[in-house]
Amino acid sequence: MEQSIACPGSNGTVTLQAESIPFADIPGQSRLFLQYQSDPLSLKKFYPSAVSSHTQIADRIPVVLANHKTDRGALCDALAETNRGIGAGEKVFENIDLLRDPGCVAVVTGQQAGLFTGPLYTLYKALSAVRGSECLRGRGFHAVPVFWVASEDHDFEEVSKAVVLNGESHLAEIESETSHKDNVPVGLIELDESVEKTLDLLFSSLRSTEFSELVKSLLRDAWSTGTPFGKAFAKMLTALTAAQGLIILDPLQGKIKELAKPIYVEAINKADQVVGALLRRSKELLDDGYEPQVAITEDYFPLFWHAADGQRLALRKTSKGTYKVKGADAEFSREELARTASDEPGRFSPNVVLRSVVQDYLLPTVCYFGGGAEVAYFAQNSEVYRVLGRPVTPILHRQSFSVVETKHRRTMQKYGLTFTDLFRGLDELLPRIVDDFLDREIAETFADVEEKINAQLSRLDRELTEIDPTLADNLATRRRKIAYHIAALRDKARRVELNKDKEIRRRIEALFESLVPNGGLQERTLNIAYFLNQYGTKFVDWMYRATDLDDSSHRVIYF
Repeated sequence: MEQSIACPGSNGTVTLQAESIPFADIPGQSRLFLQYQSDPLSLKKFYPSAVSSHTQIADRIPVVLANHKTDRGALCDALAETNRGIGAGEKVFENIDLLRDPGCVAVVTGQQAGLFTGPLYTLYKALSAVRGSECLRGRGFHAVPVFWVASEDHDFEEVSKAVVLNGESHLAEIESETSHKDNVPVGLIELDESVEKTLDLLFSSLRSTEFSELVKSLLRDAWSTGTPFGKAFAKMLTALTAAQGLIILDPLQGKIKELAKPIYVEAINKADQVVGALLRRSKELLDDGYEPQVAITEDYFPLFWHAADGQRLALRKTSKGTYKVKGADAEFSREELARTASDEPGRFSPNVVLRSVVQDYLLPTVCYFGGGAEVAYFAQNSEVYRVLGRPVTPILHRQSFSVVETKHRRTMQKYGLTFTDLFRGLDELLPRIVDDFLDREIAETFADVEEKINAQLSRLDRELTEIDPTLADNLATRRRKIAYHIAALRDKARRVELNKDKEIRRRIEALFESLVPNGGLQERTLNIAYFLNQYGTKFVDWMYRATDLDDSSHRVIYF
């Protein structure tokens, strides 16, 4: 344990313990991300505004303010309208008023609009931006946290599920059955009557606690029939972060679209330069041994087209130099697209490499907090900033957490497990636990038998070699078979031993389902509803207090 964190609880102070785990010790991290985390300044070629510490972002404030041309009054009016519509608290509007000051900057993050706010890292992103803005304000700068809801994304399948731990400590997947048209931005999909069934399924999956009624009230207030999916997400997130004053930005809002017109038009007019720069950057990344996060092709185009029926469709450049809507007959010249963007900006939305540039054109963004994949694609979209004449925003990795509840901490302590041990998998760790903690005598017997058999077989091997080397080769084959059968017998004995103590197996399986669900980090799978049901809204405050921007590792928080 490296750090103790005192938090207010229902019955006095709760002390959390924090342990830091380097991302290099966690499977599945890209080489580019690991290098950026360990030495961002070594990657200035790809991240020209990289900083070695979040404390250095204040140095960028003069550049950010000098290049911010969006009408602050109109921007803040739009933000006030969005946040009023989702029931934001007083602190949010205080921050919006502060953003009207021409000397104020924004610390930004964002995420897709997931069911019940999606995986836990959505909250961790929000708290990272809050902490970043507080750090600047503590040093005398005006700064506010802003959350960009990626409501324009159109993959409903990706955001329509939430995973919790049920009363038996198993993973339970809850899915929205709201009917919708394919390729429509998720922010526009209205929740239908099936949302009640979805909520009932969630509540029946969670065990009853002292906080269950609070959770039901919170979720039913946000996720109700007739509410657009993006608005429901925003209502829940703003309720969770009311104490922190997180400003919500919805890019689908008409006033925001109007403000984005100039950057849309410029991106269209310079589409060829943007694509050319991205293709060169992808090659540079590959040449340096890194995998580009976003696949770029010659026909790539940096904006989506929103059809009259609401579908969000890709645009692709044709061999004639025109631009065709994927899956439709519509075809345009670049001039026609630019004119449409100027007249009807709602017909467009940025793709992944342009989105951050649009965001930072609208907002005086001093830095962005993102996940590992976002860190990777910022190595590409820094070229889009350059082509469009915008200062490149530095990206900082959001806080990353795994929450270890008391019951799981005790299980780890009892069986001598560390957090990183869990990445070896249940099948590999269970035999060790059986041998070390359940029946050491039988484990020692197997070890003794193996040692004696190997000794005798080695003796036989020496004698056979003297008689005829081919006999020794035959023995080697049989030796492997003997070892295989002994190992199989040992595994059977372990399973029998484990089945005799089903409670131990249940505790170990529950540990894995909670901390490494589906083999990955907890924050990428579990939804906050489980933890709210266990600890109430204090959970948000505890994670806020655990957020430490000076620690760029994965933080394991022991409750």
